Amino acid sequence: MSRDIRESDWKLFRELRTIAPERFCQQVLNEIDRLASDPRRTSHEQYLAVFRLLQRRDRELADAFNDLRRSTALRQLACIQSHKLLTEDEMARFSPDVRDFVQWFLETQRA
Repeated sequence: MSRDIRESDWKLFRELRTIAPERFCQQVLNEIDRLASDPRRTSHEQYLAVFRLLQRRDRELADAFNDLRRSTALRQLACIQSHKLLTEDEMARFSPDVRDFVQWFLETQRA
């Protein structure tokens, strides 16, 4: 599949790209709540766990959402979907080529 993204897919990607960061941040906030309230850890251990999580998740946020360009859209969409930020219905709106690329990308990341 070509790395070029069709105009219709590009427009859809830009639309859904406004929803996905909110979902990502909500996931992170839920993780922070869990880590910060873990009774098995001291306050210091909770803090360190939250700090490490934020460092890691900040890199993931940047990979998925920074530097919006057509040339990076497919990779970014795959990153977004690796975090399960779009529903099946939202993904189904993309062309089969885009869905195939995302599926291929996700499978190669698991291997």
